[in-house]
Amino acid sequence: MNRFANIILVAVAMSCVAAVAAPEPAKRPNILFILADDQAPYDLKAYDPASKLETPVIDSLAARGVVLDAAYHMGSFSGAVCSPSRHMIMTGRSVWHLPIGPGQRKGKNAGDGFNVRCPADIEDHVLASVFNSAGYSTMRTCKDQNSYEAANKKFTVRHDATKREGTAEGGSAWHAERVLDFLTDHETSKDEKPFLIYYGFSHPHDVRDGTPELLAKYGAVNYTDKSQPPPLDAAQPPLPLAWLPKHPFDNTNMDVRDEVAVSGVWKRRDEATIRNELGRQFACSENIDIQIGRVLDKLRDMGELDNTWIIYTADHGMAIGRHGLQGKQNLYEATWRVPLIVAGPGVKAGTRAPGNVYLADVLATLCDMAGIEAPKSNEGKSFLPVLTGEVPEIRDVLYGVYCGGAKPGIRSVRKGDWKLIKYESPVGGLMTQLFNLKDNPEEFLAEHHDPAVMAVSHAKPQPHQKNLADDPAQAEVRREMEALLLAEMQRHDDPFRFSDQPAKKGK
Repeated sequence: MNRFANIILVAVAMSCVAAVAAPEPAKRPNILFILADDQAPYDLKAYDPASKLETPVIDSLAARGVVLDAAYHMGSFSGAVCSPSRHMIMTGRSVWHLPIGPGQRKGKNAGDGFNVRCPADIEDHVLASVFNSAGYSTMRTCKDQNSYEAANKKFTVRHDATKREGTAEGGSAWHAERVLDFLTDHETSKDEKPFLIYYGFSHPHDVRDGTPELLAKYGAVNYTDKSQPPPLDAAQPPLPLAWLPKHPFDNTNMDVRDEVAVSGVWKRRDEATIRNELGRQFACSENIDIQIGRVLDKLRDMGELDNTWIIYTADHGMAIGRHGLQGKQNLYEATWRVPLIVAGPGVKAGTRAPGNVYLADVLATLCDMAGIEAPKSNEGKSFLPVLTGEVPEIRDVLYGVYCGGAKPGIRSVRKGDWKLIKYESPVGGLMTQLFNLKDNPEEFLAEHHDPAVMAVSHAKPQPHQKNLADDPAQAEVRREMEALLLAEMQRHDDPFRFSDQPAKKGK
């Protein structure tokens, strides 16, 4: 055998060895994105260990994943806060750059005569469109209202319906069944594609008709008598520490539906009504936990659980008695913040970080998890580096808005431990609050120090735990936070200004 023949044989042998030794290409991860409808982070033990709500499945996600302590929705220009929130999830765009909202008109470029805040072809760059193009199977189940229809219909499998009854067919189990059907079809058809599942629930949004056994567990009844409150029950959750019998001033939208017309609450803020409503909220939330567990069991049986990112969050928080409020139309922490718990490949178990994220960051993050380039229309930031422990947070400043009632409404800005909330309406005038969230995480007001309030709520606020906006010792902090709020309003194209702020240019 000549020299050239030997070279050829060696080359062939080496190529065979290389072929045998070549690693399998990495399997792309699945994504299970879970969205509750109206849930304060403090409902969950991951955020309040003293909570009476039992959610062992969500607790287990927190134990094997990451809990983010500073996750927020950016806000709303509508009393239906969930609508812009869900638009932000789907598009990755900030609150004033959505295809809906005050003065929104779509255009392709700045020269076409439009106020360009959202690309005309945004529907081609929403969550499902991006993952469809990347070769994922996409499935969605959720409520069928106050959402983004153009984005929802991009999912290849879709089963939307509003299910808020205390039955399997009429409640959260219905959404679970749709996901289980999809996974069974995926398994039996031997589909090799990775999947993105948008697993949304209609609860614990009111009407909070829990299942009979879970209502009984939390001492709650589906109360329908406006004339008198439901009975107190020892099994009911206690009042929130920030409970007040009424909000101390006009917050620009005190007559919104959530504050006056929620069945079972209406305008009442007495102890029995609020504790009963929390019991109903918890009954619905525990049922959600049960239904999540069913889906995780199926993923485990399929051998897909370890290769699936699981994200649990809500579209916004809820007051339910805190600060004398009931709904989601405010910017206190229990409402502006959302729970955000993530478990998945490469995440260090049992960790937590501030994050400083918005729901508008979800699109970029899911793309990052899947190794997909985020669309050019996206404005959010991936928080995957927070989940993997590379950084504790992705931004320094957080901005929030609510102006579904009187204008300019409510704005908030947070940096570090400091938070400013500003209100203005024709009825209430201009009002400012300043909180140090490290020293006053409940955002206690002067009214929380009233002995009559403390006797009912059992909270014990310390003298320094109050609104510090008029405290001379914090005058410089207030000036800095006021300037920061204006800068954020300008940066985010907020169309409104407060009467003590410089007018917008050209106005």
